[in-house]
Amino acid sequence: MRFLLAASTILALSHLTGCSSESKQATSGQLTAEASAKPTASSDSSGTPAPKPATASRPTNAVSTGDSTLDSLTYAPTGALLPNKRIFAYYGNPHSKKMGILGKYPKEEMLRRLDEEIKNWQKADPATPIQPALHLVATSAQGAPGKDGGYRMRMSDKTIKKVLKWGNEHKAIVFLDIQRGHAPLGPEMAYMEKYLKLPFVHLGIDPEFSMVTGAKPGTKIGSYDAADINQAVQFLSRIVKENNLPPKVLVVHRFTQGMVKNYKNIKLDPNVQIVMDMDGWGPPVLKKDSYHDYIQKEPVQYTGFKLFYENDFRKPGSRIMTPAEVLALTPKPMYIQYQ
Repeated sequence: MRFLLAASTILALSHLTGCSSESKQATSGQLTAEASAKPTASSDSSGTPAPKPATASRPTNAVSTGDSTLDSLTYAPTGALLPNKRIFAYYGNPHSKKMGILGKYPKEEMLRRLDEEIKNWQKADPATPIQPALHLVATSAQGAPGKDGGYRMRMSDKTIKKVLKWGNEHKAIVFLDIQRGHAPLGPEMAYMEKYLKLPFVHLGIDPEFSMVTGAKPGTKIGSYDAADINQAVQFLSRIVKENNLPPKVLVVHRFTQGMVKNYKNIKLDPNVQIVMDMDGWGPPVLKKDSYHDYIQKEPVQYTGFKLFYENDFRKPGSRIMTPAEVLALTPKPMYIQYQ
């Protein structure tokens, strides 16, 4: 059986892709509503054992972001989220029905579906509380270079605040995801800093669209080195320390061997909880094999698993995995994402 699984891995690049199919469509204009709203936006993307566990509890005080709208958002979870809770996220962008479930339905319908799906997962593992989450593609890779050659488009302040308000009202944490294209990671994270000062806002980075080779996003699969991930960890850790916040969660998407390089050099930090998220779509056997080869065999701290309402059905005979099947994986994923 392992031979068959290994053989299926050879087909990973053709059969198992992450959010590329949706994001390729985004590069062709799925996010034109955002672009027209802000024409200059393109100038502006159970865990494995850890030797250094995250801080168990940290007092959360009111943090001034310098923005009255953000300062009015009062949802403030306390203490480390993982492994005390399993995070359950809906992924996408409100400007695109193609990029994921977050933008496919109107807000109320989307949140209703989120709650119903959480019930299914809670039944599968009653012992682990679930933390609802919204995972916003806040910097989207693009097929055109834009004014500064970055091949990415930052969402406007208006769009990000809208999703943050949804999370605040629904007691859901929010992830801001970066698809950097050709733009340096540092400035893209800096663009998110004022939002990350809120205790319920966390970060995601997507190696698929980190185009270190200079290729256009969507034509090749990109990558991050451990040094890039460490840069993100250090950035989040500074925000936590400066603002007296609970540990931040950093989600790193992955579905091929080459997407994350030198994983052994990733450095843990008590202020940041790192999730390596198996981001690929395909039949269950291939998803399980990818989780084994790219997540379980290269452990960092915590693990995640992504499910696709549409793409997991694209191959003949394919289906979406059940909560019980996902929770039978070793280690049990502590971050679940639906696109």
